[in-house]
Amino acid sequence: MDQVKTGELIRRLRTERELTQKQLAEQISVSDKAVSKWERGIGCPDISLLTELARALGTDVQVLLSGQICKNEKEKGDMKKLDFYVCKECGNMVTSTSEAQISCCGSPLTQLTPRKAEENEQLQVEDIGGEWYITSAHEMTKEHFISFVAYVTDSSLMMFKQYPEWPVNITLPMYRSGRLVWYCNKCGMLFQELRPKRR
Repeated sequence: MDQVKTGELIRRLRTERELTQKQLAEQISVSDKAVSKWERGIGCPDISLLTELARALGTDVQVLLSGQICKNEKEKGDMKKLDFYVCKECGNMVTSTSEAQISCCGSPLTQLTPRKAEENEQLQVEDIGGEWYITSAHEMTKEHFISFVAYVTDSSLMMFKQYPEWPVNITLPMYRSGRLVWYCNKCGMLFQELRPKRR
């Protein structure tokens, strides 16, 4: 293991997943100082931590040991990079794991670009004993509403269709870190990270 190359890779994967050093450290039960040392190439993770570290960074142990992502690894496609499309005419929702040309109701659809939700825009997430209960104070009228909420991990997608004048009430299994993505017919697409609390 090349400490410098592995450290640079850890830093790159951590920032791609929008984790702070402290958040990554908490996920694998080490100090943020340890993560900082790894990323600066002045230390390396103990072999007993590699499996959990690889999982937290969305990669595998061999990639960490080599310190680089080969071309095939890059092309596997992280579900968190899933593209979303919504038809303004009929409300149809389409997803794609790679570049695509998609049309609906006779018109081409434009890929939606999600933006990180501000604190006052975020969905409310409550731990109800092993599950997340998700609600929203967002307006849900015929003119202004959330049309879907999706929960995306590196390997899976759960999508929940929402309807005008119905409140957002979603229950999700709390089994791994992921991203909540939702689409509002006026505000566009937003996202927030969702991570289980360590017990």
